[in-house]
Amino acid sequence: MYAEVRSIDRLTPSLLRVHLGGGTLDSFEASPATDAYINAQFVPAGSPVTVPFEADDLEPLTPEQRPRPRRFTVRRWDAETRTLSIDFVAHGDVGYAGAWALRAEPGDRLQFKGPGGSYRPSPDVDWHLLVGDESALGAIGASLEALPATARALVFVVVDGADHEVDLPSVADVDVVWLHRRTADDPEALLPDAVAAATFPPGTFDVFVHGEAGETRAVRRHLAAERGVDLDTASISPYWRRNFDDEDWRRAKRQWLADQRHDI
Repeated sequence: MYAEVRSIDRLTPSLLRVHLGGGTLDSFEASPATDAYINAQFVPAGSPVTVPFEADDLEPLTPEQRPRPRRFTVRRWDAETRTLSIDFVAHGDVGYAGAWALRAEPGDRLQFKGPGGSYRPSPDVDWHLLVGDESALGAIGASLEALPATARALVFVVVDGADHEVDLPSVADVDVVWLHRRTADDPEALLPDAVAAATFPPGTFDVFVHGEAGETRAVRRHLAAERGVDLDTASISPYWRRNFDDEDWRRAKRQWLADQRHDI
C-alpha cells in the first residue's frame, strides 16, 4: 500500500504531522486499536527504487539501497476524506524517517503495510494511565480522543520544553502532567520519578507506557512492584533507546526485552 503527502503541519520544533492521501488508501482498513501503526518503508538517498515497488524490485539492490522499515502510530484516520495522519519526531537530518518527514513535500510517496495495533482504553476500568514521550504522543492523543465523557485519565508526557507540548483534546476528564527535560537535573529519571511520586486515583486502571527504553523499563518496574500492575494486561513497550540509532536499537531490542522480563 502507498499514499502521497497532501500537507505537513509543524506542531513543535521536533514534531511534524504528515497528512497522506491518494495512492491506494481507498483500500485502507482502519484498526480499532488506538495504538494502530503502519510499517513504513523509507527509501535511502541514492537508491534506484521508487514508490510503489514490489518485493521483486528489491532483489538486485545492495543492503545500502534497500528501503528501511520503521513503525509509526496512526494519529488519525479520516474515513470521509480518506486521509491518514502520522506524527514524526525529527531531530535534524538524522536517520531515515524523521529526515524524510523534514524533506517531504506534497506529492511525495510513502509505502507501508498495516495497520497493526493492540491497545485501546478498556471500558471496564475506573480510569486510565498513559505515560510516554514525543514518540508516544500519537497513540496517547488517539487514545484520549477515543475516551467517552464519563472516563478519566492520568497522563504523563516528557518533552524537551514547554514549546514541545501539544494539544491533547478529549471529552473525558483528563489530567496531563508535562515534564521538561531541559530544566531537569536528571532528565532520564524525570518520567519514572514523576509516575512513582504521583497519587493515583482510586479504583481499577489500565496501563499504556511507551517511549524511551530505559524510561519505560523503570516505569514498568515501579508499576509492577509498587502499584500491583499485572504486566500481562499492561501495554508497555520501548519505541527507542537513548544513545542508539534506529539500526543499533533494532539489533539490540530483542535481547533488551528478554533481559527486562527478569526485572520483576
